[in-house]
Amino acid sequence: MTTLDIVRDWIETFPEYDILSKFCFDYTDHIPANGGIFPSGLVEVSRTSDICGNVTVENQLNFGIYTVFEKAVDDEEGSKFNAEWVMKFQEWVQEQSVQGLAPVFGDVPSKVVIKAENGALYEAQDEGMATYMVQLSINYIKKFEVKNKWLI
Repeated sequence: MTTLDIVRDWIETFPEYDILSKFCFDYTDHIPANGGIFPSGLVEVSRTSDICGNVTVENQLNFGIYTVFEKAVDDEEGSKFNAEWVMKFQEWVQEQSVQGLAPVFGDVPSKVVIKAENGALYEAQDEGMATYMVQLSINYIKKFEVKNKWLI
């Protein structure tokens, strides 16, 4: 199973996920009740090595989570509902990460930190649709045992 599959399958366990009828990779329809996960890459945060040459790397995977909901131009209740959904998702991610219920990546499970941040209205259209975006990041530690035949 790929990293994208793991993350999407986990997001699908969000208790209020059922509002979405579709959740795709790198794509969202401009119709309400669907979303997508957009990977934006791997960032190497830090790299250290020990006296034997073994390397410990802190990595960060980054994703954009987009959802499309109904939102009429002057619909205060609909806007509030959508914003609350985004905030509940962010809080759920935090709780899952803190309690060790989120997927584990890397070689040090206790150091995995998953965050959902900066949830915001991304785009609103006069046709009654709004796209919301949340930045999802996964920090984890990866250890590499260097087998250098030239090391004396």
